[in-house]
Amino acid sequence: MPIQFFRRIAPFLFWGALLFAYVCAIMPAKEAPTFSSSDKVEHMVAFFTLAALAAFAFPRATALRIGLWLAFFGAFIEFSQAIPFLHRDASVYDWVADVVALTVGLAVVNPARRIGLT
Repeated sequence: MPIQFFRRIAPFLFWGALLFAYVCAIMPAKEAPTFSSSDKVEHMVAFFTLAALAAFAFPRATALRIGLWLAFFGAFIEFSQAIPFLHRDASVYDWVADVVALTVGLAVVNPARRIGLT
């Protein structure tokens, strides 16, 4: 029963987390919630979480497809942060942290997908 319940709510959790990540990424840095002194750690936690949630939310999507879409989303965040009036700093290194974290997230969750736990 818990797995079936999680399968039903996983898409909502994923889209909520995606929206939360984007809003936090474009709000002024001084107002954005933080849990670490390292920006890279925050990127990696966010994209690991997004990758894991996406894998559960979209069990028929391949890990490659999920990875590519989330990598695109990470790039979109960095392009958004390059907009001057947002007063944020875009960085290719942040995007690299995103891609590394989502790759690890998918590598952790993918075995469960293969045996049908998702």
